[in-house]
Amino acid sequence: MKTLVDERLRDEVRVFALRYTCESCAHYDAEGQRCGNGYPTEPHRARDLEAACELLFCKQFELG
Repeated sequence: MKTLVDERLRDEVRVFALRYTCESCAHYDAEGQRCGNGYPTEPHRARDLEAACELLFCKQFELG
């Protein structure tokens, strides 16, 4: 799911400590640096929210 990054989202990420990247997902294999479900990780890996204009959220994301 594509989501626009604006100041409101940036503030909410900081205030609520929101997690949204592969590195925070229960399915992420940190040792192998890959998704345990076989999905590509590049679009969902750590992003600089200050520079981003949109984020691509993974529908398989589960907080790990």
